[in-house]
Amino acid sequence: MGALTHASLVEYLLEEAYEVAETIETGNPDAELQGELGDVLLQVVLHARLAEERGAFTFDDVARGLGAKMVRRNPHVFRPDGSLQDSFPATVDQIVRKWDAVKRAEHPARSNPFEGIPQALPALARAQKSVDRAARAGAPLPPPAPIPETEDELGEQLLAVVRSAHAAGFDAERALRGAVRRYQQGAP
Repeated sequence: MGALTHASLVEYLLEEAYEVAETIETGNPDAELQGELGDVLLQVVLHARLAEERGAFTFDDVARGLGAKMVRRNPHVFRPDGSLQDSFPATVDQIVRKWDAVKRAEHPARSNPFEGIPQALPALARAQKSVDRAARAGAPLPPPAPIPETEDELGEQLLAVVRSAHAAGFDAERALRGAVRRYQQGAP
């Protein structure tokens, strides 16, 4: 095995994150979730150690930065000194509005609701995040398809679309990436 680099570790970070998601979604025991979260944390520690060897930052810097970001981005939970607020917003909608206001203040130059969405996200996750951001920003949304009644039915519908794409020789992931790109370029 060659030298560890940030680039050589990316696949493991992603794999470990997907394992956490699978553990949660399949209802595995807490002990398994604890182990999977530890695996993700190990990836963070490894990346921080590589950065420390370059003199860029340490794990402690990462933790301090995270603490400061959580306080800054969650004024509905924390006071500026990091202590807890006496009361919290009553609804998720209020929390989302406060979060959006803080994010806008942090990035005032961002006028496009899609800025900051990672290009490397899988197409479906990128599509979902794009639609969510557009909806919250009041931007035009893509036209809806007939929606199933349950999440299971939605999964079956998506799987059927992928099967149809396969039968036609199309790459469903690439096709969706292109559709998201065209949507983002056409939205204000």
